[in-house]
Amino acid sequence: MKSYIVGVGMTRFEKPESRDWQYWDMVREAGGAALADAGVDYGLVEQVPVGYCFQPSTAGQRAAYELGLTGVPVYNVNNNCATGSTALMMARQFVQGGIADCVLALGFEKMKRGALGGGADGGDFKTSPVARHYGIMAAAHGFEMSPPTAQIFGNAAREHMERYGTTPAQLAAVGAKNHRHSANNPNAQFQDVYTVEEVLAAKTIHDPLTKLQCSPTSDGAAAALVVSERFVVAHGLHGKAVEIVGQAMTTDTAESFGGSCIDVVGKPVTAAAARRVYEDSGLGIEDVDVVELHDCFSVNELLTYEALGMCADGESGGLVESGATTYGGRWVVNPSGGLISKGHPLGATGLAQAAELVWQLRGEAGPRQVPAARVGLAHNIGLGGAAVVTLLRKEG
Repeated sequence: MKSYIVGVGMTRFEKPESRDWQYWDMVREAGGAALADAGVDYGLVEQVPVGYCFQPSTAGQRAAYELGLTGVPVYNVNNNCATGSTALMMARQFVQGGIADCVLALGFEKMKRGALGGGADGGDFKTSPVARHYGIMAAAHGFEMSPPTAQIFGNAAREHMERYGTTPAQLAAVGAKNHRHSANNPNAQFQDVYTVEEVLAAKTIHDPLTKLQCSPTSDGAAAALVVSERFVVAHGLHGKAVEIVGQAMTTDTAESFGGSCIDVVGKPVTAAAARRVYEDSGLGIEDVDVVELHDCFSVNELLTYEALGMCADGESGGLVESGATTYGGRWVVNPSGGLISKGHPLGATGLAQAAELVWQLRGEAGPRQVPAARVGLAHNIGLGGAAVVTLLRKEG
C-alpha cells in the first residue's frame, strides 16, 4: 500500500536555554503546523509515534496531548540521532501495512548546552550502549580529552585523510556550504555565512574538525502527517501529497566493528540502507535532485556521499570541492543548512529533514528552492547504531 506525507511542520531550531518553552510547547507548534498544512483535524489521526532522547518515559504522551485528547495510541521512540526518521518509518509502516490511514509522526528535543557525552550512565562508561563503538576508536587511535562524539568522527576524518588524501580544506568546504545554505532558512539555528578559510580558522574541537564543522546541541520539534492513498483521495490532498517511494533502516553488522572509525560511525549501514531503498523503489541516486543528509560533523557528509553512491570511495572531498553538491551542481545537499547550521535536536532531526524535502518537492522552499526538484533523499543516522534512508517523490 502506498504512503504519502501530506503535512509537515517544524519549529525554529534554537540554542538550548535561549527560549522560554517546554518540549510540549515545541510539539504543539510543530504538530499543529503539520496538521494545518494538510488541513486535517487531529481527531482523524489514528496512531502517533513520538521521537525523543532526553526526556522521561511517556513524554510522547505529554507532548501529543497538546494536540488533542482523543485516546489515540502514542508510541515513545528513542534511536539516538536517528530517532526522528525512526518515528517516520513507524508511521509509514502503520500505513503501508494497512493498520491505519492517518498517522502523525512527531519528534522533539530539549537539550542542555555543551557537547554531547559518550552515552555513559552516571559516568560509568562500561554501561554505555556505545561503549563497543568507542572501544574500536580507542584501540585504533587512543582516547583524548575532546568531546567523545567529535572525537570518534574526527578520527574517522583522520582515517579518510590518511587513506585517500582528503584535505582539511575539503572537510571545511562542507561546513562552508551548509552555513551558506542556512542563510536562507528562517528555521535554522544559525544563519551566518563563512568562507572555507574562516571554517578552518575556527576553534579546533578534535583535529581536523573545527567548531564550524560540528553540529550544535539544539531545542526544537518537527512533524509529518503520513497517510494512505485512499485518505489522499477521500480528502482531496493530491496537491499536498509527497509519496514515500522507498525507506529502509539498517543497524550495525560485523563490518561496523572491523576496526575502522569510518565503519563504526556508520558508513556500511548507510550503504546497505541505500541499496535496499534503490532496489525497492526502482530509483537510484542518479534520479535524486535534492538530499538532506546527516552531517553531524563535516566528515560524515563526505562518508555519506560515498555510501549513497554519489561518488566512489575516496572521491567525496573532490566532489564537494567541485561544487557538485550545491546550487548549480548535480545535487543540492542540505539546502536547509543541515545539522551543522540548521541545528540538531536529536529527536526532531529526521523529521525536519522530511519537512525540508516536502517543501522542496512541492516548490515551497522560497529562496532556497532547488529548481524543478521532484525526487528527494533523506539520510538520518544514529551512533549505536541505526541508519534510515528515505526516498520521496512528488508526481508532476
